[in-house]
Amino acid sequence: MESMLNKLKSTVTKVTADVTSAVMGNPVTREFDVGRHIASGGNGLAWKIFNGTKKSTKQEVAVFVFDKKLIDKYQKFEKDQIIDSLKRGVQQLTRLRHPRLLTVQHPLEESRDCLAFCTEPVFASLANVLGNWENLPSPVSPDIKEYNLYDVETKYGLLQVSEGLSFLHSSVKMVHGNITPENIILNKSGAWKIMGFDFCVSSTNPSEQEPKFPCKEWDPNLPSLCLPNPEYLAPEYILSVSCETASDMYSLGTVMYAVFNKGKPIFEVNKQDIYKSFSRQLDQLSRLGSSSLSNIPEEVREHVKLLLNVTPTVRPDADQMTKIPFFDDVGAVTLQYFDTLFQRDNLQKSQFFKGLPKVLPKMPKRVIVQRILPCLTSEFVNPDMVPFVLPNVLLIAEECTKEEYVKLILPELGPVFKQQEPIQASNMILLIFLQKMDLLLTKTPPDEIKNSVLPMVYRALEAPSIQIQELCLNIIPTFANLIDYPSMKNALIPRIKNACLQTSSLAVRVNSLVCLGKILEYLDKWFVLDDILPFLQQIPSKEPAVLMGILGIYKCTFTHKKLGITKEQLAGKVLPHLIPLSIENNLNLNQFNSFISVIKEMLNRLESEHKTKLEQLHIMQEQQKSLDIGNQMNASEETKVTNVGSQHIDKVFNNIGADFLTGGESENKEDGLQNKHKRASLTLEEKQKLAKEQEQAQKLKSQQPLKPQVHTPVAPVKQTKDLTDTLMDNMSSLTSLSVSTPKISASSTFTSVPSMGLGMMFSTPIDNTKRNLTNGLNANMGFQTSGFNMPVNTNQNLFSSPSTPGVTKMTLGAPSTLPNFSAVSVPPAGAKPTQQRPTDMSALNNLFGPQKPKVSMNQLSQQKPNQWLNQFVPPQGSPGMGSSVMGTQMNVIGQSAFGVQANPFFNPQNFAQPPTTMTNSSSASNDLKDLFG
Repeated sequence: MESMLNKLKSTVTKVTADVTSAVMGNPVTREFDVGRHIASGGNGLAWKIFNGTKKSTKQEVAVFVFDKKLIDKYQKFEKDQIIDSLKRGVQQLTRLRHPRLLTVQHPLEESRDCLAFCTEPVFASLANVLGNWENLPSPVSPDIKEYNLYDVETKYGLLQVSEGLSFLHSSVKMVHGNITPENIILNKSGAWKIMGFDFCVSSTNPSEQEPKFPCKEWDPNLPSLCLPNPEYLAPEYILSVSCETASDMYSLGTVMYAVFNKGKPIFEVNKQDIYKSFSRQLDQLSRLGSSSLSNIPEEVREHVKLLLNVTPTVRPDADQMTKIPFFDDVGAVTLQYFDTLFQRDNLQKSQFFKGLPKVLPKMPKRVIVQRILPCLTSEFVNPDMVPFVLPNVLLIAEECTKEEYVKLILPELGPVFKQQEPIQASNMILLIFLQKMDLLLTKTPPDEIKNSVLPMVYRALEAPSIQIQELCLNIIPTFANLIDYPSMKNALIPRIKNACLQTSSLAVRVNSLVCLGKILEYLDKWFVLDDILPFLQQIPSKEPAVLMGILGIYKCTFTHKKLGITKEQLAGKVLPHLIPLSIENNLNLNQFNSFISVIKEMLNRLESEHKTKLEQLHIMQEQQKSLDIGNQMNASEETKVTNVGSQHIDKVFNNIGADFLTGGESENKEDGLQNKHKRASLTLEEKQKLAKEQEQAQKLKSQQPLKPQVHTPVAPVKQTKDLTDTLMDNMSSLTSLSVSTPKISASSTFTSVPSMGLGMMFSTPIDNTKRNLTNGLNANMGFQTSGFNMPVNTNQNLFSSPSTPGVTKMTLGAPSTLPNFSAVSVPPAGAKPTQQRPTDMSALNNLFGPQKPKVSMNQLSQQKPNQWLNQFVPPQGSPGMGSSVMGTQMNVIGQSAFGVQANPFFNPQNFAQPPTTMTNSSSASNDLKDLFG
């Protein structure tokens, strides 16, 4: 099987190659390029039809070729008879000119191998369409194999054949003699054309007399190509050797029967005994019933029966057939009108084109594309008709695929895009295109959009007609999503802005703003902020409609998820523009409310965003402070190590606290601690922390030890008085220090200030500096070396209130440098000694005397705070100070060497001499309750 297919394929290829080579030797090829073999036609389908083009004009043609190899089996005289018959038919066709006859573009040319001539572009013969594929290339093209005739094509095709016969019979006085499906050609537009005049008979009588047509007797000895097809031949040809115009009408009847019966003729003829076959046929025709014509549409069935009548005079003539109701179909009439369009004037054409959109949806797409579209586009050469033709062309374009549109319609629209004369027609064309802009942008390739479509839109925006500008502005948003962004940004938007600024029409200005508002979503945020919003401030008019358009653009930008307006733009440009507009006198109450509503929304978002930013900034600053505090804290207060390491760290800091307060040596304990560390299995992080702790302990050991003085124990209230006196005395001595005293170092100690006095001093709250002191305490406890960022009221009463006149006053200031509080006991080199009363250190002796053993800092921090001290500690959850800070760190600061870090609030120059001392702790507690509730 496969070998047979290969053999057949090679045979077809060889034949095609032979035909091509035969054509190449024909003079037709001098002017025409021969292409692909597409169909076959003529008597016996002997002519092969190729597509081709004219070399000079690139005009498309069909090339009919008869290969002489087909008649090699005949004798020479028979070959000559066949050639003469074919030549006669082509020559006769060339002399005749009518829309219903196949148009010859180049006359017959003969070469040694073939005959050839050129005609208008051809699709196929009716025989090919009906299923007769003889002399076609193999495999048969799907275009022919799958071709199905629509009813409108069949009706109008038969009408065209009838009109062609009417022309031959009435005007030319000629009988065709061989009307068959082989001799009916469908051109590229689908029109049915008559060819095959090999056996035509002209009248021998003068034109003014009754025509008389001589007829030759049937000669069965002639080659088949020298005889007409007997299956479509009228009986009188054979039986009475006569012919007339009615004979062609019989042939038309048999063609109509074949069309409605898939190409099958009404009678089959035995060519070996032609007379017997025709006698039988004559008998059947006399008894022809409706059952034999069941496949023919009922409205034309009786007419076909008349055409097949045995008596020629009963048959309708060609002119009568063109007027039967069967051909009054709206589609057929429409196609017929197109074929006679060249005979109509502009008024008739315009009326026809106006009604055409109602007819087009009722017709098959192939018929519209093949038959109607070429007729419509041919009218584009008439500028006055373009506004009437264009809507129909665009209606057809909607039903076409993108490929069909690009191939068939877009090339014809090119000149129409650029048409500007006459002005009235040009304006109408712009309006039509604008209404169908989505279609154009969807199916037109991007390059052609930039070159043809968008320039037309720009021209509409710049048109002098206000109506066109309005329509253009209204339509642009409907297809804005189809415009590429660079064209939108660089060409379309600037023209919309110019139309808004330069127009004298309020409607155009408002529509410009509305158009911009609708296409904002297709723009990027920064282009809108940098280009569109500043443009709004350039609009000169203050009409309410314009102001509301401006407000609408602001609101769309403000609320759109993709766009949005930054708070800087809101504060700096938008609100300063909108607020004055909101109080324009032309605005009514509703319009004013709209302005105020948008302004409030903007203000609310501005407040919310900026407040959130500040809060986040504040949190970040606090976190940074906490981080700095954590980095500078002692290892004992900074971290909690693992269970094994934490015990060693506590012991280290216990020793450090004892040495720090007493100045004693703890080398033996450190050696023991190091031995324990060596024995313990610690992680690398723990070892690093222990190394830092040892380094810190070493620094603390290098300081001068505190030398406590003996102090006699007193009652709790008296002790408070003594400690306060001691503090105030020390403060009075501090005031004499110079401002230029060197800044305190991280290892300095506050040796002259009793711990209880410091605790009292830090826990004293005041009205509006309470938060500042609290923050200062937190910073001080963290051993920060940097200054405070909070403002200081330099005239604030620190220790007194209106209800406690006896409380010591303290003035806060911003010192240029921080004093070294250790200089109280050890003055710097070169400084003059100041006179001060000896400090009473009996309180320390009382704390660390024989009655109470010395304790470490950790142990002090774990003891219960003094009842007197608790009176000045803010309650749990007070602003600016957590419970852990006040519960643990306050005691550490108040009772263990505050002097490690200097507090900028406590500049000795800012302390006043205490006029009196505090004698009643309960009165101070009451004052605090009055201040903080």
